[in-house]
Amino acid sequence: DAVVQWTMHPWERDARMARKALKRGRQAYGLLIELACTRSSDELLGARRAYQSLYSESIEEDVASRVDGIERQLLVALVSSYRYDGSKTNDQAIKLDTQKLEKAISIGDKKQLIKDEEIVRILTTRSKIHLIAVIKCYQETFNKNIIEDLDEESSLKDTIYCLCVPSQYFSKILDSAMKANANKNEKEALTRVIVTRANVDMKDIAEEYDRQYKTPLTQKIEDVALGNYKDFLVTLVQRALPKGSD
Repeated sequence: DAVVQWTMHPWERDARMARKALKRGRQAYGLLIELACTRSSDELLGARRAYQSLYSESIEEDVASRVDGIERQLLVALVSSYRYDGSKTNDQAIKLDTQKLEKAISIGDKKQLIKDEEIVRILTTRSKIHLIAVIKCYQETFNKNIIEDLDEESSLKDTIYCLCVPSQYFSKILDSAMKANANKNEKEALTRVIVTRANVDMKDIAEEYDRQYKTPLTQKIEDVALGNYKDFLVTLVQRALPKGSD
């Protein structure tokens, strides 16, 4: 399965993973957030085109029809987005979005924040560099962390992590995947993350994993995986690391 994913075109691979997540239901919605938020705008657009070609329907309509919980609005907006990928930001817009987020979080129902129109609009339309600046401004202006303010709202937290600090998100996902009590969805993430990020930001992920868990990622994989599967994953990670690194 790891080799098949590796050889597949990234757009087709993402489209198939999105379809699989939708079939599994709420337990796999985090994968939809991951796909929508850690890809570039062009990569997400390519996956949407591949999805339509493979299944004769758009991913947007599939998400809208299959997701029936409070996550629907956020997920539809995320998979439909096409963000500005440039480096320009607007200080006034950053401050305004920061204020709107703080207001929505502070006065809103903690269990319904995922449906708040302002929160959804900001997280699904703004560029990643803009959102990184907003999160920093939030901390500096209100002296508190937006992640902590979101309390137990895991979908919004995952959205922010995937958009702003993907290396932290993927490190957490890998750690969960390699725990002895990991469930099927969590275990599958080991292959998915290593294969899909090998040529993207694996160096950052490996360094972040080492910082968070005090163990080299390659060593952890060798401890939990077996045979050719282990060798394949370790090789993909090592390709992204500086020579001489574990």
